[in-house]
Parts: sequence; structure tokens; C-alpha cells
Amino acid sequence: MNAFALDYLRTAGFNVDGLHSKAWDEFAAPAAPRPDFVITVCDDAAGEACPVWPGAPITAHWGVPDPAAVAGSDDEKRRAFADAGRVLAAHIRQFLSLPLVINDRTRLERQVRDLGAATTPDGGDA
Repeated sequence: MNAFALDYLRTAGFNVDGLHSKAWDEFAAPAAPRPDFVITVCDDAAGEACPVWPGAPITAHWGVPDPAAVAGSDDEKRRAFADAGRVLAAHIRQFLSLPLVINDRTRLERQVRDLGAATTPDGGDA
């Protein structure tokens, strides 16, 4: 995992013990958990082909500039991770406020996808 990502998570109060990057195929194993939602976040992921996820979860893309792609000083890299963290935190707060009872899957999927366009990089509403 990226050292700046781990540093940001620690600073934000998250326990990073045991965290590791996962390949998509880990979720295809017979004993793997079946996700209800799959949300891609890297700007580059929007154009990539995604696998067929077991259980047909709701999928969305919340494009965020990849902080790991930032070239510059360590302070600039830390700022990039903090910016991405603020945007994702805003999206997650909005996601958690949605009524997640699935009685209209299409509407819920549209709401989750729309969250990716709902906030600006500074974490404010668009």
C-alpha cells in the first residue's frame, strides 16, 4: 500500500493494521463475501472494464484524481491524499444518508452513482 495513503489514514484516526491491496479476483473466490455495493473511485477506472461481480451488487463510479499519481514534494503528495480523503468522506456521508432499503433498485443505483458528481474537491456541495 502507498505510504502516503497509510499516513493519511493513520492521521484521520483509522487503524491500518492488516490493510492490504486486493485484486478483483479475491472477490470471485467461493468463500469471498458478496458485496451489496461496488464503488470505483480512481479517475482512470471509469474507462476500465470491470469484472462481473458475484451477487450483482449496485455499482457506481465516484471519480477522484488519483493521489498516488501526484508528482512533487512529500507535502504536495500528502495534500493530494488529504484532498481525495475529503472528497471521499463527503461522498460516504451522503451515501450513508440514503435510504438503503432496496425497494427500487434502479432509483437507489442512480442515487449512488449521482453522489460521484455531487461534491467538489474541497468537499463542498457542487
